[in-house]
Amino acid sequence: MFLSVFDIFKIGVGPSSSHTMGPMTAAARFLDDLRSGREKEPGAGDLAALGASLHGSLAFTGKGHATDRAVILGFAGFVPATLDPDRAEVIEATVRADGMVTPPGLPPLRFHPDRDLVFDYGPPLPGHANGMILRAYDTAGRLYLEETYYSIGGGFVATARELESAAQGGVSADTPGGYPYPFSSAAEMLAMGATAGKSIAAMKWANETAHAPRATVKAKLDAVAQAMDDCIDRGLRVDGELPGGLRVKRRAKAIHEQLVAERGSNLAQPHTITDWLSVYAMAVNEENAAGGRVVTSPTNGAAGVVPAVLRYYRDHCIGATDAGREIFLMTAAAIGGLIKHRASISGAEVGCQGEVGSASAMAAAGLCAALGGTNEQVENAAEIALEHHLGMTCDPVGGLVQVPCIERNGLGAIKAVSAASLALRGDGTHFMPLDNCIEAMRQTGRDMSMKYKETSLGGLAVNLPEC
Repeated sequence: MFLSVFDIFKIGVGPSSSHTMGPMTAAARFLDDLRSGREKEPGAGDLAALGASLHGSLAFTGKGHATDRAVILGFAGFVPATLDPDRAEVIEATVRADGMVTPPGLPPLRFHPDRDLVFDYGPPLPGHANGMILRAYDTAGRLYLEETYYSIGGGFVATARELESAAQGGVSADTPGGYPYPFSSAAEMLAMGATAGKSIAAMKWANETAHAPRATVKAKLDAVAQAMDDCIDRGLRVDGELPGGLRVKRRAKAIHEQLVAERGSNLAQPHTITDWLSVYAMAVNEENAAGGRVVTSPTNGAAGVVPAVLRYYRDHCIGATDAGREIFLMTAAAIGGLIKHRASISGAEVGCQGEVGSASAMAAAGLCAALGGTNEQVENAAEIALEHHLGMTCDPVGGLVQVPCIERNGLGAIKAVSAASLALRGDGTHFMPLDNCIEAMRQTGRDMSMKYKETSLGGLAVNLPEC
């Protein structure tokens, strides 16, 4: 099993990796198929128009997660990694007004979002809770090309055929060959590390550089770390209301100003360090909720946990180094890859345990490794953090990634640091292996009611203040 660190950490835009980045990527892939001359439907004429239908969680919370905007931008030829978030609203308004998209390499295509983008609130498509069907039509309105896509969490996208092939044991993005340490479980990871005498980060480096120069990997890793830092810094500078209608106010800027003012005074209690962790995470998730540039870690909804703990390591931990930052990110990515491979990182599939729970496990492992933890201690740290998120539901109020998501990232960061600290106090020996904890998360997600899996049909989403 191999998932690149850059599959787990993808630079993109908010508010959701599965509901924004995934659909935008799917739309862009569909355009690539049209450009490539993929065989069209028999009897179809010249390409003239586009359409889409959203199913399952993409329908139920798609408007709150800006899925309609994502499809519009994808059909217009944009991708998450290079989209300027400040232009998104203008592009969307232009397409809605003109009823046309003009993607590069294709003729102008009719696309009226209010008519041609359908939110289907019926049963989800069979492959995954986040399904969408994209269609192209000819000048006479006949079907030209159709493809079913699933947004499977963290910005990952698979067609129906790809998902079926993976389920039947076929080759997928998770299983390419040619990597020296292709561990597919935590047990294999520990065994390979013991045999090779290498840390988890060192094995991850070896995998990443098997097909790319080390300098290239390092430059991309530095870009990820910088994007995380930049997101925190933007979130600490901006205040005001978040979009979406809930009238939720940004709080990170004001809290940060209080913390800075208290430095060196007797107002700062020992537990204030948890406020620093929370404010870093909240800054990221406020940016995410506003549609800003974030890094999936491993998802947008949980994008604040890893950056917050990484900033905590850099600015608050004694002996922090740039090398430690790399160890942190490589180790965190290894744990994130295991969870995605063996369970899920999708809130629509397993609830928030798969998002903030996974992120907390990744951050705990990364911090433990950066502070000198052994492989066994790192695995223990990840297990502690994940174990204490089991059963967490995904119930975003109004379908927006704001309540409870922003604060939930702060608490996930705090749990991650506590888990790393507990693991470092031991020798790595513990009762519940990480693999078993991941399996428990998968089973819990399978048994969880759909109401609690990013549909906004249960939990906090239906228990609102009376006003």
